[in-house]
Amino acid sequence: MPDALTLSDLHVYHGDICAVRGLDMSCAEGAVTALLGRNGAGKTTTLSAIAGLLGTRQGHVELFGKALGGRKPEAICKLGVGLVPQGRRIFPSLTVQEHLAIAFRRPRHAAERVYDVAAMETLFPRLKERRRQLAGSMSGGEQQMLAIARALVTNPRVLLLDEPAEGLAQQIVAEVAEAISELKRAGLSILLVEHNLPLALRLADTCVILSSGEVVWRGAPHILANDSDLMAQHLGVH
Repeated sequence: MPDALTLSDLHVYHGDICAVRGLDMSCAEGAVTALLGRNGAGKTTTLSAIAGLLGTRQGHVELFGKALGGRKPEAICKLGVGLVPQGRRIFPSLTVQEHLAIAFRRPRHAAERVYDVAAMETLFPRLKERRRQLAGSMSGGEQQMLAIARALVTNPRVLLLDEPAEGLAQQIVAEVAEAISELKRAGLSILLVEHNLPLALRLADTCVILSSGEVVWRGAPHILANDSDLMAQHLGVH
């Protein structure tokens, strides 16, 4: 059984600047892999490259052994990659119901569970209460729930989460964390970028630290949690 996601010798540039350099990493099926690092380490760039929003100069990205290189974002989405971007990027003039109806796609792979609108309203009860509300009038936490639900109703095999807890109140962070835990229990493979280190360590099965676009450490979250020097050096945590 191949890994859910495999990145091999990945090089990604912003203009002439190499933002990700020779990245090798994999995400196990049904697990949460936390991609960590300081601002500018290349985390969002990596997610954008996987989703096809940025081209790669070198290297390969594979989804369950199938090459994604050279495909457009919509094709990568259809193959089973769902992206929850940093900043949510919801459509303010659309309702919750409209967001989910437009995004919904039935699974194109063998799936034990279909993520449809009803499933999202169970995962995030607030969205059921807000189904006819314009997204632009909702709180930041509700918009984040909607952004996650919008990605999930495409029925991805791998979910990319970019800073899902950013700017949220602690209670909402707890709700989002419980939803991610539920998705993990259901067997979804997740690549998580998150600056909230305690949250990332609690959710992750494996951690990968980037610095200047290169992997500088990988291992189990409990090992990272007990290495204060490593966290201080690469994550700025003291």
